Amino acid sequence: MAALMTEKDWKRHIRRLRAEANPPMTDKAEIKKQLKKAIREAIQKRMPKERFGVMLSGGVDSSLISLVCRQLNSDFICYTVGTKGSKDLKEAKKAAKKLRLKLRWKEFEIKEAEAIIKKAVKIIGEANPVNAGVAAVEIAAIQLAAKERIRNFLGGLGSEEIFAGYQRHEKASDINEECWNGLKEMHARDLVRDSKVAKAMKANLIAPFLDTAVIKLAMRIPARYKISGETKKLILREAAAEMGLPKETAFRKKTAAQYGSGIDKAMERIAKEKGFSNKSSYLKSLL
Repeated sequence: MAALMTEKDWKRHIRRLRAEANPPMTDKAEIKKQLKKAIREAIQKRMPKERFGVMLSGGVDSSLISLVCRQLNSDFICYTVGTKGSKDLKEAKKAAKKLRLKLRWKEFEIKEAEAIIKKAVKIIGEANPVNAGVAAVEIAAIQLAAKERIRNFLGGLGSEEIFAGYQRHEKASDINEECWNGLKEMHARDLVRDSKVAKAMKANLIAPFLDTAVIKLAMRIPARYKISGETKKLILREAAAEMGLPKETAFRKKTAAQYGSGIDKAMERIAKEKGFSNKSSYLKSLL
């Protein structure tokens, strides 16, 4: 992964993008036209020359990245990991079949999951269950791809923030303001974690949705096009469907990596079996 900028520089970067992200757009058809072009270009310019991986969960973000990579005839393999019966394994297999993607997947037993969780906590150096869960999924996928000597991975980080995919966006009085706030806080919450994982695993985690042009365009989109009723990231889902993503995949309800993979449940089960009152207490014992 490229050297991580400081938190101060990241926040300065987001403030600059905010100053440049105007005026607001209102024509939905034009928004989707520009969005499809910006996303395609962001992915295309980040595709490594050598064979690379896509961390596929079966949700709209990673599936759209995979679709565009396939449309661009790039050399890549999708990777999906999870515990027995996990949603992401099921949905990723379904998406891969529909999109004709090359998929490698692995279903982990509880002991295997425990080893990965321990490794994740050691790498990120914190007992936060969310960060540990996400890191564990990333580590597992990187380990799976190591057999094929793949070290570069595209993923959907950033999409939730710019297209309003979290519950806090739904509850916010000003959705786009919450998107900007979330972008600023991404450094401490997401970028530091991913940088640590990438460095420890000798991998490169690539985030097309954090492309400058994509962020500026997304933040010119009215909130009403991002959340409608119970549907979050509406404009992205509609654009993805128009780009060729099956509607079922484009409109799959968001499931965070740690939940969709089953890692969070595994963490909870392990903590209970070892006599800890909660996941955080168990993770603290691993530091």
